[in-house]
Formats: sequence, C-alpha cells, structure tokens
Amino acid sequence: MKVIPISKDGQKIYDIYLDDSFDGLLTFLKGSPYSGRRVCVVTDSQVAPLYLDAVEAICAQAAGKVVHFVFEAGEASKHLDTIQDLYTLLINEQFDRNDLLIALGGGVTGDMTGYAAATYLRGIAFIQIPTTLLAQCDSSIGGKTGVDFRQYKNMVGAFWQPKLVYMNLNTLRTLDERQFSSGMAEVIKHGLIRDKAYYEWLGANAKAIMAGEYEALETMIERSCQIKRAVVENDPLEKGERALLNFGHTVGHSIEKLKDFSMLHGECVAAGMIAAAAISVSRGFISPEDFADMKKTLLSFGLPCQVKELSPEAILRATKLDKKMDGGKIRFILLKKIGEAVMDRTVTDEELMKGIGACL
Repeated sequence: MKVIPISKDGQKIYDIYLDDSFDGLLTFLKGSPYSGRRVCVVTDSQVAPLYLDAVEAICAQAAGKVVHFVFEAGEASKHLDTIQDLYTLLINEQFDRNDLLIALGGGVTGDMTGYAAATYLRGIAFIQIPTTLLAQCDSSIGGKTGVDFRQYKNMVGAFWQPKLVYMNLNTLRTLDERQFSSGMAEVIKHGLIRDKAYYEWLGANAKAIMAGEYEALETMIERSCQIKRAVVENDPLEKGERALLNFGHTVGHSIEKLKDFSMLHGECVAAGMIAAAAISVSRGFISPEDFADMKKTLLSFGLPCQVKELSPEAILRATKLDKKMDGGKIRFILLKKIGEAVMDRTVTDEELMKGIGACL
C-alpha cells in the first residue's frame, strides 16, 4: 500500500491510501476515533451490488453499528431531496457528531456524502472510498463537496475535508470502457495544466493504461494524486491557484447541462478542454501542433473532441450561469503552454464563440 499525505499549513489533515484491496480499511478504523461508533455507508444502486457487502463486513469488525444508504445511480440523484433522505436515515439511527459516514462510489456519491457530512449536525466525519477513475484521480481529493440545484451543477456545496481517502485500485476493473475513459479526461487535464512530462507519459502508455495494467494504473493515479495534492494544499478554498483545476470545465459544465447529463462528465470536460485549447492557440500561447497532439491524446483514450446537436450560442449563454463567474466575468482557464495553465478574466464572448466552435 502507498500513502500520500495531504497537509495544510504544514500539518497533515488526512492520508490517501493506494491499495489493491479493502483490507487496510480495517486497520484504519480500529486505530481511529470511530472505532465502536456508528457508521453509515453511502453508495449508489450500481456500486452496492459490487462492493457494499465487503465494505460493510470490514466496518462491522470495528464499528458499533453499521447501516447503509443506497440511492439511484446517476447525476439525476445529485440533489437536495436525496440529501434529505440521507438526513432522515441518520436522524432515525441517532447518528451524532462522533459518528462516521463513508462515501463508497464515484464522484456523485463522494460529493453528496461529503455535503451531508458537512451539514448534518453542523459537521460530522466522513471518509472517501472512490471506486471510479474520475473519483480516484480527482473528485475525492481536496474537500470540495456539493449537489446540483435544479439544472445548475454543483451550485450548493461546502468545503469539508475527509478523514481518509482509501483507493482500492482493483475496483477499476469493474468499470466499463466509457466510464474509464471519462475518468481519463481529468487525468489528462492534470498533465496539461501542471506536468508536461506526465502528459507525454500518458500518451506513450495509453495502451497499457487502457488495458488496465496494474503498474501503469498505480503510477498514473499516484502522479495525478500528487498533482491534485500540490494544488489543493496551496489553495484549499479555491481562492487562486486551485481554479486551474477547472481547465475545460466552464464549457464542459455547460455542455453537460445542455445535454441533460446524457454525456459523462469527463466526456464534456474533454470537449471543454478543446474549446479552451483553441482559445490558447488563438492567443499564441500553444502551437497548432500542440493542439493537434492534444486531440490525438484525447482520442487515444476514447474521449470525444466534438459534441453534436448543440449551438454555440446556447453554450455561451450557459457559461454565464457558471459558478466560476467573478464580478460578471468568467474566470477562464487557458494553457500558457503544455504543462502550465493560467487564469484569465479577459476572454471575450467572440473568443469564446470561436473556442466553442472548435468542439462542435
């Protein structure tokens, strides 16, 4: 098992465990303040049949009582009504501030469980057990939690750090190819914004990664976690540098909403990265050759570079409702060069329209 510590102001706040099973979870629970306490495992209808029994059995060896909350899988469940149902269970089971929630699943599960933990009794502990590539490499790290509000993605949320992020890398074997590819969008993003050598390594090792070779996956996830750690440690509340992680997300979230979540998050982010990279080319930051290589890399991991049946005008309007607006201006993330991103508040509607056109 590999351990990556996450710190704030020089003090460790939690660890990321990279393992090949769930076994190490028991050691953590027995040595934690949650030994003998109530534990609620939150998961969705797709993950529950695969891993809920195994995780509950481990928790039962350390907890005083274990219950679970299973919701219908998918972004459509990521709203306050689902959170209210979870609150009701916790109240009925008499959970108090010393008890523990466990998020078992992908990004939707982690976001909702973290938000429930942040707000139930003004805050109780939770841990992340991400089972998708997207969650392992990105959404489980850094303490951003939230739910969608009507058609607006992640508009309601809180910063609430987990006590542990525990990754069983073998859970990736149960992902279908489309879900795995979706997670690769965030992985590729990490290289593009922070580490050119890592980005190039991904392209060179695409076959091994897509084949699920364990050593390649472990190397990849460890490096992505290190990049995400470095950014969130420097800017835990997204006041500056952390916003760079939103590369591709402004246009991506707009596409995701307009497509009524029929496209996966990573697929939308991939298209959003194309739009942002096209603007970066027009600004003279990256070369057309860099842009072509980026498209090639995304396609090699099964990610789309274009979306259909949307108008650039509709996408532009949707970006104006994005939560990353600042004083009426979009905080847009561009590539200064491959491996280095920059936040820009001067991107015009005309530039946005041209960028959006590159992914349509």
